[in-house]
Amino acid sequence: MQKASQAPLKGLPLVLLTVGVALSTFMEVLDTTIVNVSVPNIAGSLAVSPSEGTWAISSYSLAAAIMQPLTGWLSKRFGEVRTFCLSVLLFVVFSALCGLATTMPMLVLFRLMQGLVSGPMVPLSQSLLMVNYPPEKRGIALGLWAMTVIVAPVFGPIFGGWLTDNLSWPWIFYINLPVGLFAAIITWTLMRKRETPMIKNPIDVVGLFLLVVGVGSLQFMLDNGNDLDWFGSPVIVALGLTALVGLIFLVAWELTDRHPIVDLSLFRQRNYRFGVMAMGLGIFGFFGISVIFPLWLQTTVGYTATWAGLATAPVGILPLILAPIVGKNVNRLNLRAATSFAFFIFAVSSFWAATRTDSSSYLQYALPRFFQGVGIAFFFVPINQIIMSGVQPHEIASASGLSNFVRTIAGSLSTAISTWLWQDRSTYHRTVLAEHVNAQAPGWQHYQAQLQSTVGGDVSHWQPLLDHVVAVQAQTMAANDMFRLYGVIFLIIIPILWLARPPFGARGIEGMH
Repeated sequence: MQKASQAPLKGLPLVLLTVGVALSTFMEVLDTTIVNVSVPNIAGSLAVSPSEGTWAISSYSLAAAIMQPLTGWLSKRFGEVRTFCLSVLLFVVFSALCGLATTMPMLVLFRLMQGLVSGPMVPLSQSLLMVNYPPEKRGIALGLWAMTVIVAPVFGPIFGGWLTDNLSWPWIFYINLPVGLFAAIITWTLMRKRETPMIKNPIDVVGLFLLVVGVGSLQFMLDNGNDLDWFGSPVIVALGLTALVGLIFLVAWELTDRHPIVDLSLFRQRNYRFGVMAMGLGIFGFFGISVIFPLWLQTTVGYTATWAGLATAPVGILPLILAPIVGKNVNRLNLRAATSFAFFIFAVSSFWAATRTDSSSYLQYALPRFFQGVGIAFFFVPINQIIMSGVQPHEIASASGLSNFVRTIAGSLSTAISTWLWQDRSTYHRTVLAEHVNAQAPGWQHYQAQLQSTVGGDVSHWQPLLDHVVAVQAQTMAANDMFRLYGVIFLIIIPILWLARPPFGARGIEGMH
């Protein structure tokens, strides 16, 4: 992957490369969530409904999901450095165009293009860091990379809300310009003479078509399922069937084609297979909490978007401190034990979060999230080391692209399923609670006596209050159901990790130098 005559970078060049690559990663991952809190402003500014405004989110995730698995093929065809720098520059261009958009179709088109060009950025940032760090410091490189990938989605809504409130929504896109230009210039200046070999394999047209159809249909279905009542909608049914057929044919085709556009043969490697499986399930649980927690705080507890973000954000504090330390010592750790510890922490924090009520204090909401940060530091670095063990030098970009694709799809699945399940459980709890509002129920008799002494009047006066109380308690109970579910998922992942087999020194990683 890296020419034998080229030693890893050291000193200031290595620091500059790390800053440039980390910033580009942060920028790309940030853009998956920064738009979320700005949708009402964008919709109002462009004279569309908020539901139409969400297309600014789904168009980006749709395109990025399609492009991530193509990273390996693109980097072999055009070189890793060239592909990365061009992706960053085009990302900057389309970010500027998003900010300048004056209609919703324009914004959706530019977000789609922004997502397409962003696909290779995160996988190649991981690959470039690992290749150019000295072997003994590659754990630190993974730690720094993991820190940006996991912290950026947490701070996206906070950052986006602040920019929208204090400047205007186009600034959530304009902020990418100086960051992207710096990253592209630094990376190209340091790396242009260290380009990877280019292999001009023929384009797998059938594989590309099946990828676009299968993944595109799946992502579109996940983005719009909740709005369209899932499989009660003919559109969702059609998308689901198209995704299923497309992905089945994609797997069959890619495993038999001589020059596959997505290298699925990587899953034949035991550690890659089980590592990616554990990572995908872990991301599913982590994203589920990150979606439901602020949503519940805003819709039920009465928090503003800013305060919901501030209650969510503590999860990013400890990884900033611990991830580089874990990375530095990753070769001394028992990786399966370290990652098992991470999932145990995730499970404990999930069950802890499930004890919160609608009247808990800010500190009571924030503490489980803060504690969860310990798990993040021990999750991303060791799991990536397990995933990459056994990956050959020329497979690094493909392996990173495919694992990041699984991360993206797991996040999308989690967002869609968690939101639907929370709404479904809320309806169930509301029905059960409403059944207890009758003259024979002891609990209702006690509550009725309290209302009589504090509010006065009769049931007709209390009805709006009762409806509100039942709704709040139902949504809170549903949120706690979800947190307990994620806790169980985190515990289930632990045995999967132990199906991976040492050594985890990563032949591919060690063979880069």
